[in-house]
Amino acid sequence: MNPITPLTCLLVDDNEMNRLTLEHLIELTPNLKLVASFANAVDCLAFFRQGGQVDIAFLDIEMPLLSGLDLVRILPTPQPDVILVTSHRDFALDAFELRVTDYVVKPVELPRFLQAVERVIKARQTPEALPEAHTPANEQHIFVKVNKKMVRVKFEELLYIEALSDYSVLVLDKQKLIVYNTLKSLEERLPSSSFARVHRSYIVNTRRIDVIEDHMLVFGKHEVPVSKSYQEGFYRQLRRA
Repeated sequence: MNPITPLTCLLVDDNEMNRLTLEHLIELTPNLKLVASFANAVDCLAFFRQGGQVDIAFLDIEMPLLSGLDLVRILPTPQPDVILVTSHRDFALDAFELRVTDYVVKPVELPRFLQAVERVIKARQTPEALPEAHTPANEQHIFVKVNKKMVRVKFEELLYIEALSDYSVLVLDKQKLIVYNTLKSLEERLPSSSFARVHRSYIVNTRRIDVIEDHMLVFGKHEVPVSKSYQEGFYRQLRRA
């Protein structure tokens, strides 16, 4: 990235004084260019859905109608680097789960603000900034949020994942975990070498399949269907394994 090219950014905060403070901090930062400032997340979402793009989004968390966390979950791709700005520390686990670039607690002072911006710049200069680097090929686990705790899930123990509305159920050898993640968001964090989508509602660990019969996959006492639309791709992936 050319260091003299400013990073475009926007901010969202329902509190006018907080917006003015962030706007001032952005103005004081030479490598930032403010594109838009919104009083609510709904207008910000409309900006992105209409084709708007920025490098960084500074988002308040607690807002009416649509929170900053919910906004991050539904932002269309490509997503900007997200810096969450909040009055509370209670959302740190959610921020970790969503892999935002930074989490800044109000009141925001210039040194801390510049530190957050510098994290974005460094991330964009390293391979870790790439989406596929979220779960490196040599990683053998992911962390998921269960209630208010981050739980390590080892790939070798994960049999399959089932969609449940906005939630997902992770079925492991000895337990089931219900997490507030869509199936799609989890699929992006799993290695394609051992996990496959076999149905609109299921992702399976191909290394843990015991039996395949009549387009049904058997994992011990559990069964998962392979839908017609996924059969060709799934069986092709099995042949390559």
